[in-house]
Amino acid sequence: MNIISSLLTLLSLNGMPADTVVTRNDTIREIVVTAQSPRQRVSDVQVGAEQLELDDLRITPALFGENDIMRSIQLLAGVKSESEASSSFQVRGGTSVQNQVLYDDAPVYNVGHLAGLFSAFNDASLSAATLYKGMIPAAFGGASSAVLDVNAKSGNRDAWHGGGTIGLLAAKASIDGPFDGGRGSVLVAARRSYLDLFMKLIPDFKDNTLNFHDINAKVDYVLGSRDRVSLTFFTGYDNIRLEDMMGMKWTNLASTLRWTHRTGTHSHSQTSLYYSGYNTENGIDLLGMEQSFTGHIRQVGLRQNFHIQTGSHIVETGLQTTLLDVKSAEWQIVNNHQKEKRRSWDNNIWINANLNFGQWLKLAAGLRLDSYSALGGTMYYGIDEEGEIIRLYKKKSNEIVKTWVNLEPRLSATLLLSPSVSIKAGYTRTTQNIHALRNQSLSTPFDRYALTSNILKPEIADQISAGVFAVTPDEMYDMSIEAYWRTISNVADYRDGKTFSSEIEIERLILAGKGRGYGIETSIRKNKGRLTGWLSYTLAWSKTRIDGINGGRWYDANNDRRHDINIVCMYQASKRWKVAATWVYNSGQAFTAPYGKYEIIDNWVYYYPERNSYRAPAYHRMDLSATWSKRTPKTGTLSQWTFSIYNAYNRYNALLIDFEDSSDGARTKAKQYSLFGILPSVAYSVYF
Repeated sequence: MNIISSLLTLLSLNGMPADTVVTRNDTIREIVVTAQSPRQRVSDVQVGAEQLELDDLRITPALFGENDIMRSIQLLAGVKSESEASSSFQVRGGTSVQNQVLYDDAPVYNVGHLAGLFSAFNDASLSAATLYKGMIPAAFGGASSAVLDVNAKSGNRDAWHGGGTIGLLAAKASIDGPFDGGRGSVLVAARRSYLDLFMKLIPDFKDNTLNFHDINAKVDYVLGSRDRVSLTFFTGYDNIRLEDMMGMKWTNLASTLRWTHRTGTHSHSQTSLYYSGYNTENGIDLLGMEQSFTGHIRQVGLRQNFHIQTGSHIVETGLQTTLLDVKSAEWQIVNNHQKEKRRSWDNNIWINANLNFGQWLKLAAGLRLDSYSALGGTMYYGIDEEGEIIRLYKKKSNEIVKTWVNLEPRLSATLLLSPSVSIKAGYTRTTQNIHALRNQSLSTPFDRYALTSNILKPEIADQISAGVFAVTPDEMYDMSIEAYWRTISNVADYRDGKTFSSEIEIERLILAGKGRGYGIETSIRKNKGRLTGWLSYTLAWSKTRIDGINGGRWYDANNDRRHDINIVCMYQASKRWKVAATWVYNSGQAFTAPYGKYEIIDNWVYYYPERNSYRAPAYHRMDLSATWSKRTPKTGTLSQWTFSIYNAYNRYNALLIDFEDSSDGARTKAKQYSLFGILPSVAYSVYF
């Protein structure tokens, strides 16, 4: 039962204290998402944007036989996996918590199940997804690194369809179809893991709990010739318990009510009311000392967008207002009960224009205004340079404590040197007001979140990027090389000697400074023939400088990795067989290790002169898959078997490096923890 052991090991380690990438033609019946062809990748005005091909997602090798949109993203240039088998991703020197993930306009804050081994999104509920890693359109904000815009799938309006998959550790099913004569449609998709059922049969694991489930639903309805409404719903639940020592629960909830009104032949408005909630509950019982930790992010918002097209020019403008409620932490440690909770009001207006100047020049320009106000009703404070509280004050509920106003310009241009070659350049400024403080370098339910306040300033990121893009005349191949430079202000890191639970007041734990990331991304794709796929390489740097940390000198961020290589191959072996292989390589991630140690009154104390000055071993693995499909002519039923091998040559990559002392404390050795060796899996799917 190596799989169960690896999962429990991971969790116990984590538990320690017109020219756009996606062209949307909004009509009353449905939203049609046009795929990004090779030539469009050259000619589109949006620099640094990637549309995920969901068909490719269903072919590439899958962990536990589960298609995962997040792992598909990690195979793109400039995008990195957060850790071994994690669903979280990092973009151009940013961390995963500096990304914003939207599901039909509603933010989702934890994108993984079982500490990231499974994506939070069931692929049966997705229609399209676009990752903005360069110039981010002005309609999006709230992220200092990247935005992933995920579109929920609508039900079929002509006939009922369904399907299901049984995988190694989880099963899922979906059904969709029309109602009211095709004026409306509905889709429901559900998924559940069943590892806990097997664990009950094994004496060593029978007292552990390890499961998750999620439900996606969407209802669309045409009100008339000009109006259409939809309701999207998503919820996910994880429950983990390691005997009587530790328990973790976390939930996601996102819902959007959307009204689309057509105002003219080429113009429409879209009104969205959305809610997002992320909650965590964690408990530890060690040596009879019970500890409990809880936290949440909740927000409700109204978004209004107007789309106007005149000839080949497109203008979008809109506004958004959001109320946020964040509980940074609430804990009970023996008899000590503490809580920190904050509220805020965030307002945005924007305008974005896509303009064509003749046949060879395209321009996208946008401007976003963010006005963020921290609200009273809870305790605020002032601190000195050492992080000690020097004054306390509390304002009335909904009274404004502090307002931050930021203007965010966006610009992208494409110069077509020929129908097959283009030069693109762009600039974007973004701000982020929800900050995360991590227990480790990877996402866990123990992460603490904080809102911009009177002390904690908004993160402000500026990025410039430029590249050359080309496609062969027959569109067999396309290639690109793109460079970027990214700076960020008010990026936070722990004070020396502080951990996520040192103080309840989160602003006492951190210092703010500057960050920068820069690099070069290259990729080449083969788009036609029985063999398709791509090769991408990223050379990147990510650094931080904060007064009071590392002597005020620049140091490598803990997500700094110099080299990343991704090779993806998909081969149509026959009418029924498709095979795929991926190989990934990245150089070792930066981490902090002791240079030495000294003894004080029979206690050994580690000495850390440099932050993140060591490197983990290089990471690499190969994944393989083979998919067999057969469609029954009479019924139209499609049956599919998927066989996958994760980590085919059985390399044990480093998940975590820890340091252990000898029995007398005089000697120290580094110990590497790994998650998986070779891992085969099989899944059976049927669609009707």
